[in-house]
Amino acid sequence: MRQRLSSEPDRYRGRRRVPTPPRSRYAVAVTSAFVGAGVVALGASNMPDAKQVDPQALQGLGGNQAAVQALAERDADTGAASRGDSRDAASKTKVSAAEAAADVWLLPLEEYTFTSGYGVRWEKLHAGIDLAAPEGLPFKSIHAGKVTQAGYFGAYGYSITVEDDEGNEVIYAHSRRVLVKKGDVVKAGQVIGQVGNTGASYGTHLHLEIHVKGAPTDPIPFLRQRGVDIKLQVESVFAGIAAAS
Repeated sequence: MRQRLSSEPDRYRGRRRVPTPPRSRYAVAVTSAFVGAGVVALGASNMPDAKQVDPQALQGLGGNQAAVQALAERDADTGAASRGDSRDAASKTKVSAAEAAADVWLLPLEEYTFTSGYGVRWEKLHAGIDLAAPEGLPFKSIHAGKVTQAGYFGAYGYSITVEDDEGNEVIYAHSRRVLVKKGDVVKAGQVIGQVGNTGASYGTHLHLEIHVKGAPTDPIPFLRQRGVDIKLQVESVFAGIAAAS
């Protein structure tokens, strides 16, 4: 080994060497610090909303048992309220359907030809409308009500009168046969008789007459206001409800 001469410059003179810590311990300390900071940051950014907290996850994290129980009770109350709302909605639907069926108006026949309207004819009031149809064809009650007359009734021949809850009367005249009796309660769409040619009639047809407060009224506008068009043969939109009830 060569001995350093006193005249050679000392390259290390004036410098202090800091001891290097053991590499393994230094790496572990730095890595742990960064990992810890990352976990804290991720935890702060990804904390779920209180409404989305999973009770099982809360237990797994060592959460408060009272909080877990409160969440469970909240979910139970919500489920009970939902079931209660469903029952209420179903009840209201049934009531609405029943009310609609009781108030529905329909056509009296499946097929017919409109032959005569309401008005003066042969110097007398023709107080209803005539619907020509094959003899024996069943006709239906156009509205729910109570039968106040059923049988042979002078110029009307075999006829039926049905009065509804509002006092409106519907007369079905010139029948070949009546299928109800006085006092019966009928619903819209129920078959109550057969088309005929009895009484003061000039051909097989159904004479339909409506009285409001005891006075005859034109059935055409009366029924149009209730969703039924006799001339176009269009029934109420609630016809399906009446048929199913």
